[in-house]
Amino acid sequence: MGAILGAFVGAVLGMSCQGAIADTLEWALVQAYQNNPSLNAQRASLRSLDENVPQALSGYRPKVAITANGGYDYASTLSHTVNQSVFPNTVTYTNVADAFAQRGAGASATQTLYNGYQTANKVRQAESQVMGARETLRVTEQQVLLDSATAYMNLLRDQAILALNRSNVEVLTEQLKQTRDRFNVGEVTRTDVAQAESRLAAGRSQLLNAQSNEVTSVANYRRVIGVDPGKLAAGTPVDRFSPGVLKAAIDQGEQQSPSVLAAMYGVDFAQLGVKVSEGSLYPNLSVTASASKNFDPLYNVNKQTLASVVGTLTVPIYQGGGEYSLIRQSKETLGQQRLNLDVNRDQARETVVQSWGQLDASKAEIESTTAQVNAAEIALNGVREEARVGQRTTLDVLNAQQELVNARVALVTAQHDRVVASYTLLAAVGGLAMQRLGLNVTIYDPQVHYQQVRDAWIGVRTPDGR
Repeated sequence: MGAILGAFVGAVLGMSCQGAIADTLEWALVQAYQNNPSLNAQRASLRSLDENVPQALSGYRPKVAITANGGYDYASTLSHTVNQSVFPNTVTYTNVADAFAQRGAGASATQTLYNGYQTANKVRQAESQVMGARETLRVTEQQVLLDSATAYMNLLRDQAILALNRSNVEVLTEQLKQTRDRFNVGEVTRTDVAQAESRLAAGRSQLLNAQSNEVTSVANYRRVIGVDPGKLAAGTPVDRFSPGVLKAAIDQGEQQSPSVLAAMYGVDFAQLGVKVSEGSLYPNLSVTASASKNFDPLYNVNKQTLASVVGTLTVPIYQGGGEYSLIRQSKETLGQQRLNLDVNRDQARETVVQSWGQLDASKAEIESTTAQVNAAEIALNGVREEARVGQRTTLDVLNAQQELVNARVALVTAQHDRVVASYTLLAAVGGLAMQRLGLNVTIYDPQVHYQQVRDAWIGVRTPDGR
């Protein structure tokens, strides 16, 4: 079918690719894969979510702090003593005032030993979130590739329809000229001339509409693919990458669709969220080691050294009831995510069945419209010959010409639908990916950034140097 589309579009456009390299659909997909801002934004979002894992892992690590202090102090002490050995007793007052500079430094380290497995569950939860985000990236990638294939085929179709309408206007212009010549010699009436003029006006209107559609498709091509279109080569269907039977396609869609897999990881994330919430009811055990050295902490103390290692066990008894509400809320969220998984599976099945039906319909439509074009060409040639000998009217010729144009437009549209439907089905079963298509492009691997940041203990720069 791809060869038929190429031959027909080439004939319609009346252009030769000799000596020129045309943009291909595969080339357009590579450009979109590399440059589409929506896809790049989703990749950046995934890289951001990767950081949730080292944040969760930080719960296993100690928290270390260094403190330092310094400043000026002033102390004034008034005291008195009573001499009871004499009578009457005498009282002596002593006033001590001193200004001194104190300074000191210290360090402390705190390590959590047990917190109800909250750290372990938070790590697993963050990992599930990352895996779900990777599937969401696949959803965006598939949508971008499908939009790119659709934009490419839309422009190819509209260019062909524009060429058909331009050719139709040229034919109708010549038909009007011939009708006027025949009117001048008395072979036809003024009615025939008016019919030719009316049909030419309608043809010009269709041409203007086709030009508008072509301009819109060019703008959409630029938005989705990221570059201005050049000369476009024929698009090729990708049926070979999809299952051969509907049952296998449905099974693959329900199991491998990225939206379904993302929903499955959403269920895992919610399950671990319940465990994290329940961890707030467990005891918390930590140990803190600290040491400090102070100089002149008091006016009569020159040096002070402190060191301690303290274990702390906290057993929650009642914290106002908020923790119980959070557990119940987490369980409701888990129920919601399970229902979302069912919804996504149903949607995946519906999309596969719908895409399969559209692909079958487009294949049959190509066969019927091809036969329609062949018959319309034969009919137009016959009507023209009959009109020359007076057996057909000018209106018959005009109608036959319009039927041929309509048939060719229908064939171009059917061939466009054939290619787009094949990409839609491949996306529905979760197979629309650059790896599956086998295109020459550097594949974005989200695992690379994840491994770069997962075990990073320190550092504020991103792996790309920002």
